[in-house]
Amino acid sequence: MKPITIKPGVSFVGAIDWDRRLFDVLVPLPDGTSYNAFLVKGSEKTALIDTVDFHMSGVLLEYLKDVERIDYVIAHHGEQDHSGTLPKILEKYPEAKVCLTPKAKGIFLDLLHLPEEKFVTVEDGETLSLGDKTIQFVHAPWVHWPETMFSYIQEDGILFTADCFGSHIATNELFVADEGIVYEAAKRYYAEIMMPFAGVIKRNMKKIENLKIDIIAPDHGPLYKRPEFILEAYRHWVYDAPKNEVVIPYISMHGSTKAMVDRLTAALTERGVTVKLFNLSEGIVDVGKLAMALVDTATIVIGTPTVLTGPHPNVAYGAFLVNALRPKVKFLSVIGSYGWGTRAVDVIKGLLPNLGKAEILDPVLCKGLPREEDLKTLDNLAETIYQKHKENGFT
Repeated sequence: MKPITIKPGVSFVGAIDWDRRLFDVLVPLPDGTSYNAFLVKGSEKTALIDTVDFHMSGVLLEYLKDVERIDYVIAHHGEQDHSGTLPKILEKYPEAKVCLTPKAKGIFLDLLHLPEEKFVTVEDGETLSLGDKTIQFVHAPWVHWPETMFSYIQEDGILFTADCFGSHIATNELFVADEGIVYEAAKRYYAEIMMPFAGVIKRNMKKIENLKIDIIAPDHGPLYKRPEFILEAYRHWVYDAPKNEVVIPYISMHGSTKAMVDRLTAALTERGVTVKLFNLSEGIVDVGKLAMALVDTATIVIGTPTVLTGPHPNVAYGAFLVNALRPKVKFLSVIGSYGWGTRAVDVIKGLLPNLGKAEILDPVLCKGLPREEDLKTLDNLAETIYQKHKENGFT
């Protein structure tokens, strides 16, 4: 295989993983993914930007079979899908030095057990000359690990952004061909991986706003020849107020909670509020779709039966994910049924400390199958949600 040219002297040498369907034993990959790596040949020096997941190291090495020398490896991020092949690269190119942030050095030593003398730490804004190409380093901590950085080829206007702006798509199209398809995949990627760090992303987007960017090259998915497409999408996801939407993750054991969810959904629909339901029963929900819905929602209502005085374990897992993803939700509530007693609301509140700024709306719990007065209370909850959205300008 021959490296795929992006611009003169800059090539794609990554690996397309068509068959992978789960990331980190957690994140669904309905469309596979890629591990992007890039070769930059200057007039004097050559740099490799990132590597690939270890199980696809053969692809990267095949791309590099005719490359006699690599002087530098630019390591944006320590996670193994980007660094896994680094030991093999250093074995093949013993002269190469690994350029990374000071914070990354310890992480790489822990994960890969490489000789410390292989590492060269670079400061924010520092540049590296390859002769006729100059690489500028841009520290981007906590996007999404503490050691992350971007790099920028000044002469070519190419910004390499590690995980930021990425998408999990397996495609042999080097650049974005269908923006609609990539938008959804990039939003899923943002929701699952980047949303917990939205505040940090704001700061790092400001750091790159004065760069002349012709191409954005993330470490997953196709590259962006129209950078404004993905930059504008991130501005919406990070900065915009929530929408007039309610996300309801729920589970129902014997139909009581489902009846309550259905009544609340109908009442919200009558009031023009968009509802997104997610049945948390085993094998039904796509957690990526749930994460995407959380990007925009103003309100989350968790529906659960009571199991041994607490929420159903699947609901507890769902609440744990919501807490980890830190959406910009403004209102929270709980609905559900119980048999003889329940502490479900208290347990769920305890699972959501990262959403502490969200207002808790009065929960609706019923003993057994909901009665007419319970259903009317759900109507009242729908009205409260509608009025809260209206007051905040979400409608």
